[in-house]
Amino acid sequence: MKTIIVATDFSAEADNAMTYAAAAAAEKGYKIVLYNLYNTSIHAMNARLSGSEIDRIYEWQRAKQKEMANMIGEIYDIDTAVYFASGSFYDELLACIQLHSADLVVMGMAEKSLEQDLLGNTTTEVIHRLKFPILSIPLNAKYKSIKHILFACDISRGVHRKILDNVHDFASDFGATVEVFHVRQKAEEISRQQELDLLDCSLAEVEHYYKQVESSEIIKAIAHEIVASKTDLLIMVPYRYGFWQSLLHKSKTRVMASGNSVPLLSLPL
Repeated sequence: MKTIIVATDFSAEADNAMTYAAAAAAEKGYKIVLYNLYNTSIHAMNARLSGSEIDRIYEWQRAKQKEMANMIGEIYDIDTAVYFASGSFYDELLACIQLHSADLVVMGMAEKSLEQDLLGNTTTEVIHRLKFPILSIPLNAKYKSIKHILFACDISRGVHRKILDNVHDFASDFGATVEVFHVRQKAEEISRQQELDLLDCSLAEVEHYYKQVESSEIIKAIAHEIVASKTDLLIMVPYRYGFWQSLLHKSKTRVMASGNSVPLLSLPL
């Protein structure tokens, strides 16, 4: 049985992501772990609450999370568990992944804004920092089924076998067709036959096809293809830049996550 961790802070985005994940888990027989991090607010600290009062707040938060997990389990008839912690969001998330031998982390995504484009948010930071599959769910996304997957990748620079295996496994689980989508910025054909052969070999057991377009605006080309292909899920590979390069490059994965209309599965190396 696969295990999905759903990060929740009881916001509208997190609740929608939880509902999406629960519906998918019910269809595929997955287990869900609700992950919640709670740290004492600065207002509570300034109010100089006693240790027992702070403990009561923690217990209330924990009980709220457990009640939500039980409700989701009953509604969707799935196995659920909770992971409640305080401290570092990333350290505790890693601990949760390891404890439950998780296969995927699901997080909600707020609507696109200028602040997110410039600074990102918790979800985009997790995508950037964690070398783990992250599924970000837009606020307006509702689970129906996953029949078409748009795998946006740069075939010309090669795709790692580990990434292809992950794409294969995900598509195979849902019986989805994979569209391997490549945006080239010059009017030239891909000549790396070795990479195409690897793609065909890795995706041999799932229905797949290739499409490439010429455009100088990669993000717009991907967004257009999402609509044109009526895709249910976008898959991208976040590339990591050094400090100086990061000042010049805007992560395409982060931009698509914060402004996307369909769920985005980020598969890092």
